[in-house]
Amino acid sequence: MLTKLLTCMTALLVAALVIPPTATAAGAPSDPARAELRGIVENVTGATGKRYGAHDDAGHTMDTVKIIQDTTGGYLAVSHHMASDGHFRVNLATSTDLLNWHWVRELAGSNTGAASQPTIAQASNGGFVMAWEQENPGGGNNHLAFRYFASKADLLAGRVGKSFDAARRLSTCAEGTPNIYKITLSPDIEHSTIDVGGHYYWNCDRDRQQRGTLKNFNSWTNSAQSDYDNALLYWGVGGNIGDRDQVSFRGYSFGLIEGQYTKGDFGSWRTFVYDYQTGNADKTAIHTDAGSTAFANPTVTALRAPNGQNAILVTLFIPSEGAGPGESGELIYYRTVS
Repeated sequence: MLTKLLTCMTALLVAALVIPPTATAAGAPSDPARAELRGIVENVTGATGKRYGAHDDAGHTMDTVKIIQDTTGGYLAVSHHMASDGHFRVNLATSTDLLNWHWVRELAGSNTGAASQPTIAQASNGGFVMAWEQENPGGGNNHLAFRYFASKADLLAGRVGKSFDAARRLSTCAEGTPNIYKITLSPDIEHSTIDVGGHYYWNCDRDRQQRGTLKNFNSWTNSAQSDYDNALLYWGVGGNIGDRDQVSFRGYSFGLIEGQYTKGDFGSWRTFVYDYQTGNADKTAIHTDAGSTAFANPTVTALRAPNGQNAILVTLFIPSEGAGPGESGELIYYRTVS
């Protein structure tokens, strides 16, 4: 009887533990590439170019910025800043060197409620899909919003070609922080499949991962992604698991994902490298010039540096609670690679 009781208690304890992601096989093909990417992410001090506390030339902070290559030359970026009314606004900016940015226009947030955490990707037809976390004008109802711009000229002018706001399906409180994995046109935006990552506010208590599909720019389905969550829970993350971005590097797919070790503690935000091949995540030890320790809202982009070389560009938000002197706010840095 005692043996049976102990067996039952052991089973309950095991069930209560976070199950780690599938262990990476020794010598997994993606290991060297993941290690190289992690090294790029960690080595801010040795970056080819970097900018702490990024602002555009109109004085807006460029928080949670997503930067992409402008196929006609230079670079495009979407970011948010907090306006004087206390609400977030989404801005568009351009650059020729990745570090100095010219403000073009506001794209969301002025009359429609706070807009934050934007991302952008270019489709094969030259159009652009932008997504962000949208609130109601009176606050609340955080959800994913999508806009399509048919050309660069339309994007710069703020002319929206198609709009879609996704109803929340996984949380009654909030869904947001999008990234765009892939845009497939068959052959146009009216016949398209857009693969999107995001978070949902699990039990209205903590952010957890979701992935969704925007079909033909008029229908939305999404589901929880426990594998992503488990990869960070394995390392003891106890707070939010939120923003993420994805990049193809050395022929493999990797992501950067933020995890908050302690709920409510902005100084406990860390960034992890996620391996889509193995389902595992690596902790990072990011080294900045002044020794910042907290890193949130990561993005990662493969592009060509201003000198024409291939490069990996990373952006991170450094909360003041974990910032070294002069380093709080948005960090942009890149490393050229052969």
